[in-house]
This record gives sequence, C-alpha cells and structure tokens, in this order.
Amino acid sequence: MSERSFLEEISIRNLGVIEQSELELGPGLNVLTGETGAGKTMILTALSLVLGGKSDSALVRHGADRLSASATFSIASSQVQGLEELGAQLDDNSLIISRTVNADGKSKAVCGGVTVPAGTLATISQNLIEIHGQSANAQITKTSTQRELLDRFGGAAIASVLSAYQLSYANYLEIKARLADLKSSSSKRDSDIAQLREFITAWASLKAVRNECTATEDEINRLSSVEDLRIASQSAKEALETEESGALTLLHSARRALDSVKSKDSRLESIAERVSEAVFILDDAATDLASYATGLEADPRRLDVLNERKSQLNAFIKKWGGAGSGDEELVLLAAKAKSGKEVIADLEGGDDRIAELEGSLTVAKKDLLKNAKSLTEARGKQAEKLSDLVTTEIHALAMPHTQFFVEVSSPDYSANLKESDFTQLGCDEVSMLIRAHTDGPKVALGKGASGGEMSRIMLGLEVVIAQTHPVGTYIFDEVDAGVGGKAAIEVGKRLHQLSKQAQVIVVTHLPQVAAWADTHFVVKKSSDGSVVASGVAKVQDADRVEEIARMLAGLEESTSAREHASELLALRG
Repeated sequence: MSERSFLEEISIRNLGVIEQSELELGPGLNVLTGETGAGKTMILTALSLVLGGKSDSALVRHGADRLSASATFSIASSQVQGLEELGAQLDDNSLIISRTVNADGKSKAVCGGVTVPAGTLATISQNLIEIHGQSANAQITKTSTQRELLDRFGGAAIASVLSAYQLSYANYLEIKARLADLKSSSSKRDSDIAQLREFITAWASLKAVRNECTATEDEINRLSSVEDLRIASQSAKEALETEESGALTLLHSARRALDSVKSKDSRLESIAERVSEAVFILDDAATDLASYATGLEADPRRLDVLNERKSQLNAFIKKWGGAGSGDEELVLLAAKAKSGKEVIADLEGGDDRIAELEGSLTVAKKDLLKNAKSLTEARGKQAEKLSDLVTTEIHALAMPHTQFFVEVSSPDYSANLKESDFTQLGCDEVSMLIRAHTDGPKVALGKGASGGEMSRIMLGLEVVIAQTHPVGTYIFDEVDAGVGGKAAIEVGKRLHQLSKQAQVIVVTHLPQVAAWADTHFVVKKSSDGSVVASGVAKVQDADRVEEIARMLAGLEESTSAREHASELLALRG
C-alpha cells in the first residue's frame, strides 16, 4: 500500500451491546464477521462518533454512566501539516481522537489531548476516513457530492482547469466590485478627493512609525518615574550587597560552609552547587542593578517632547482612525495612505475611469466564459471515462444489466449568461444516473437504486476513484446486501483491489467477502448478550477456516463447510 494514513486501533467502552472492545487493525482489507446482533455495526457506530457524528444517550450501555470511543490513526507525512493547521495535535505522526457520551446526552470530543467541538472532528477526519452505509450512501444523491466525486476522479486534468477558472472568476468579481464602488462614489467624488488629499498630507507630516504609540507610552512612563526607579533599584542593590546582612554576604557564608563539608557526603554536593549558582546569579543581578541605576537620568525636556508627540498621535488617530488600539490604527491608516493616490486617480478619472473599468470587466467576463467552457469540456471527458469504468465494475457486482452515467449539464454559453450562472466551482451541474436495463429510462441515482445496490455502486465508484485519489481508510457496511454466489466473490475481490490503494474495513455476512481479508475479526456475544474484551478476536489459520465454515453452513463442526472454506481462502493465492 502506498504511504497513506490509516486507522491503527479502535477502543470502545459501554456502547450498545459492547461492554469493552479493542481492535488493532492492519493495512489492507480488514473484515468483521459474527452472528447477527453481536455488535459488528456498533463498531462502526463508535467510529461515527469519533468522526464527529451526532451523539445519542440511547447508545450508552444500560447501567453505565457513559460510553467512550477512541481511534488511533497513523498519519502520512504528506497530511501532517494540513492536520496541524486545523488544530490537530500529533505525536510522532500518530493522532488519537476520542469521544465520550454521558447517559444524560452530553458529549465531549478530544483530539490529540485537546478538547475540541465535535464539528472539528468531522473537519479533521474528512481526509482520513469515508464510511459507506445506508445513511452515508444518501450523501451521494446530492449534486454537490456528485460533482466533487467527478472532480476527484479527474485529478489534475480537472484541477488545473478549475484553478484557471477560479482565478478568472476572482478577477471578474474584483473588477466588478471596484466598478460598483467607483459608480457609487462618483456623486461625492469632489469632497472625497479633498478629504483624501488632506489625509495624505497630514499623514506625510505625521511621519509615524510602526508601534510608535506603545513605544512612546513606555518611554513616558519610565521618564515620569525616574526617582521611583532609582530608589527601588538602589534598595534592591543594597539588599543584595550590604556587608553585614546582604543576600550575597549570607550566600557566600552558606557556600563556604557547604564547600568545607560537601566532600564528606555526596548528597550535599548538588545542594552546594545550587547555592553556588545562586551566588553567581545574584552577583550578576547586583552588577546589572548598579548599571541600571547609574543610567537613570531625569530628562524633563525629553519628557515634554514625548508628551507632545503622544498628544499629536492621539489627535491624528481620533480624527482619521477608528476605535482600535493606537498601534493597530496606525497600521490601518498607513495602508489607507499607501492606496490613497490610486483611489484619488480612480475618483479623478470620473467617467473615463468608469468606461475603462467597464472595458476591463468585459474582457474579464470573456476570459471567465472561456475558462468556464474549458472546465465543462474537461468534466465532460472525465464523466465519460468514469461512466464506463464504474459500469464495468458494477456489472461484476450482481448488477449485470445496469449502466451507470455521469452527465454534465451547463448553461448555453452562446447566450448572454447571467452572473448567477457562474459560481466558485464553475457553471456545471453534475448528475449521476443509472439505467436498470438496456431499454429502460435513466433514473437519478437516489431514486433508481436500492440500499444494497447503492452500496455496490459506491464500491464500484471508490475502486475506480481510489486509483488516482484514495483517502486513508474506507469503511463499508451492508455492501453485500442482496448478493450471493459468484457476485459475492467479485465484491470481495474488488474490496481487496481497493485495499491495495488504501485501508479497507468491511462488516459482512458473506464468507465469499470474508475470504479476501488480510485481517479478520470475529465478534461474539457472551451468554448475557454483551460483547466483552475477549468477544472480539482476530482469527487466523484454522480458526479462520472454522469461522468461514460457520458462515457458509450456519453449523459448527461441518466437514464439508471446512473444505468449502479452504477453497474460498485459496482464492487470494
């Protein structure tokens, strides 16, 4: 598997039927099997909580005060910076996310040891995990999600064109805003020009420097308190250096006393060293105090100059600035002065300037239109490829007559498009549809597919898209609904194919899927219906044959089922 983030461990306490459970997952294909009601889907529920899903007190195990769920991720080097910018705290490229839910419904989310809002977990984890179940599949019916999937599949072929479009879109909006401002201010341009020129002249005369307000105030405070500072520094120096009772005199005595006996007990050596260090520190402090006191000089003339400058700065800010701190306002006023000449040029240009900007806006719109067309064409080409590849995938997933279509619709570029036709992501609407049989109509994905079919379509999509843009971990629940026999083997085969690009976790009832696993977990209930720590076991070799045999025959100790199980396991080679 390429270097991708993946889920290392899940820990669960008091969630539904699960009393306690810990899973150490591996890269590749991880499969969870077990009897109905054993709590397999509770593991996915725990992950949903960790990923910022909605909390529910009904999930807390009966009799418990709260539930807890945590997940440990190994983060790829390429993703570390992005996660840290979102506020995630990583330890040696490892990220721990946890969630607790109390019986009263209150929840707490922790990421890397820092308490965060649950919504932050969703943002942080969106590039780490994708969960596909009945509820998650509903997301694909949204046109925004369908466009996102197409753009993800297109990779650089779409990304470069989209970037060019977004640059031209930003340029168009900037010119449009500038033109609108110019038109709205044309009626009062003369007074604006006069006021702006007055400000620029006053600013040039002020000659303010960055952080001058704070620096001036600090120096005024010091010069206003010279005598207090001198008395305090001299008093401190005397307390250190008085011959009879000064701190340095006493410390020197303590050091000599310890130096005379420290060789007789090694425990005194470290104490003696600290006392000796204290002598040096206080000696340096005494020297610095002497220098500081000597350097203190009253300067009434300088104080008068500073007070005058303070008044000058405050008056300027009061007239031209806002309510922020002095230094903050100076920064804003400096920016205003810097752009002032250009603003005056805009205002003085009058109708000629407006005409010039209108011409620039026409050119910008032509450029925007050209890039929008290019983006539509790029999406159209990638939509055809995605349609063909996903159709091929789902034919082998018990949907042999179903065709998958990705269609890109856009406004008539030859017409005079409205500004509302353009968005940050282009002018296109992306739709995903299916046709159940050759002569059938195309139907929107959300209306033409059952829950099980939707899961298989999502599997086909992810297998195709993961070849160019996989996230770290894919989780599938009910992907095998309504599938059996040879088609079930193909489901397992494609999940295994996807696991070569990213980590895959699957909850399944099908032995044909379980046989493809790299890591296989069995979830078992105890006699009281709960799942304890020992109830989630990683199975290998003979134990794995037994589990797949149980899934095949529904019976324990079936010789023929064991033989069939061994045949299935041999499919992986």
